[in-house]
Amino acid sequence: MSRSTWMLVEVLVGFLGVSVLRAEDDLRATVEALKKQVDALQSVRAENENIRRELEGMKSAAAPMASSAVDVALDSKYGPNANVTTKTGKLTVGLITQIWYYGFEHDTRGLFDAPGLGVRDTNATQDNNTFRIRRTELKFTYDLDENFTCFMMIDPARETSTGFPNLPYNQGSTKRANVLSPEFAVANKDGLTSNTGPVSQVQNGAFPSGGAKLLQDTYFNWHGCIPNHDFTIGQFSVLLGEEGLRADYELDFVERSMLGFQCATRDMGAIIHGSWWNCDGGDGVDFHYQYYMPALPDGRFQYWIAVLDGAGSYFDPGNQHNRPDTNNEKDINARMLVRPLWDRCAGHLEVGVSFDGGTKGESGSQDPLNQPLNNLNRPTHWAARGNAWLSYKFGDWFARGLWARSEWGYIRDQEAPGSVLAIFGNGVNAASPFVQAQGRNMTRSGGYAALGYNFGDCSFNNCLPCWVKKFELAGRWEEFQNVEVANAVDSTKTDLFYSQAWTAGVNYYIKGQNAKIQANYIFMNGPKGPSATAHSFHNVRDDAFALNFQIAF
Repeated sequence: MSRSTWMLVEVLVGFLGVSVLRAEDDLRATVEALKKQVDALQSVRAENENIRRELEGMKSAAAPMASSAVDVALDSKYGPNANVTTKTGKLTVGLITQIWYYGFEHDTRGLFDAPGLGVRDTNATQDNNTFRIRRTELKFTYDLDENFTCFMMIDPARETSTGFPNLPYNQGSTKRANVLSPEFAVANKDGLTSNTGPVSQVQNGAFPSGGAKLLQDTYFNWHGCIPNHDFTIGQFSVLLGEEGLRADYELDFVERSMLGFQCATRDMGAIIHGSWWNCDGGDGVDFHYQYYMPALPDGRFQYWIAVLDGAGSYFDPGNQHNRPDTNNEKDINARMLVRPLWDRCAGHLEVGVSFDGGTKGESGSQDPLNQPLNNLNRPTHWAARGNAWLSYKFGDWFARGLWARSEWGYIRDQEAPGSVLAIFGNGVNAASPFVQAQGRNMTRSGGYAALGYNFGDCSFNNCLPCWVKKFELAGRWEEFQNVEVANAVDSTKTDLFYSQAWTAGVNYYIKGQNAKIQANYIFMNGPKGPSATAHSFHNVRDDAFALNFQIAF
């Protein structure tokens, strides 16, 4: 190799050595700089920790500082998941709004219309198409502490001053003399007449069923102290049946059945509630009973025992609450349920029974003034009502999405004097040829069976389009003894006739049970019974269509 070549190699090697030495020096300098920065950060962190401790000490020693305008603004924020503030405890606010549109098959004659017998029943106000604000329930739940809860619910929609017709039957929950049109003036013994029918209510602005009932529920609940039990006192739903107690926003149809309507009533009193064999509670299928919030987990075996005022007649649902008792006696109300199956695989099966009974009328056998002609000479009598039900929601083992419910119930009581029609004979106890003066105890009964299929809950819902999952199909058959006429031979006895209804329904769930639209078509089948033909009821055309628009939270 030539000398020049060696010289070139030596120059390159020297250059590389110098570069390596410089890179090593740069790296060493960088590492030293990073060490200094880490030391500085650690020093700042230690200083901040000392400052934080000093501030905490000052805060604990100093008096509370006044809130700034920013703090006040933040505390007053509103929107989803924002807190409702109270001085003590926790307040939860809820709302149910249901807006209806419905129409009946038009018929200008009512069920009792019999011009040849002097009875006019036009049905003039009961078959009109109309909008209706069915419910506007404002609910307030206040937890004072872990053992004491207060609940209140009001419904301003109850302040309506006219009587809307009932669903499913626009002839009334009970068809009797006091729901006649005013063309038929009922004559009393003293010769006076009165018009109390639905037309008179609309024209004169009278409240139906004894007046408006703005205050629905208000009660205190004590829990968490005695194992498996809680206690309630106040005004609440009578513990009767399954559909009657179901929360309004969870109804399968636009309105309850004829039996369920009779059971959806309230009273004042006290409850003992026990719960055992707790549900898994993880699949969100538990039934929410009407405004009663059990402080315990909903058990697979539960019982309730209540003592109630029991004012008024069992035949007049919705008129027992927020009023004084009519005697010194109290009703006993008991309810029990068992859930032998309660999981996602086997489904959810509930079986239950309930009972309510007590003495009606004032103590003693006659009016203190001893004036039998004033219709107050009424001895006390025993009244009772009861229900039995079965509800099953199918699970993964078979036909998930399918559900079935069935319920039967009875009511035994007396009607008030002058409220039952007596047009088919001058009975031995009739105040006139038209009304029953004093009736004996009678028992009305009925029931329903319902079946539905929820596409959003079916086992193959992953294969369905999103819009299909929001639909549920439902059907219901029901019958109830809701027509009363005094017996032609002895008007102290009451002949009872039952009506039937078939309902086809479609539910569209916008957001679960909270926001939904329901559409029902109701086929009515007129009064039936042993002597229905002899009474010559008018065959009223009163099929109905109803829509419900609902928001709840």
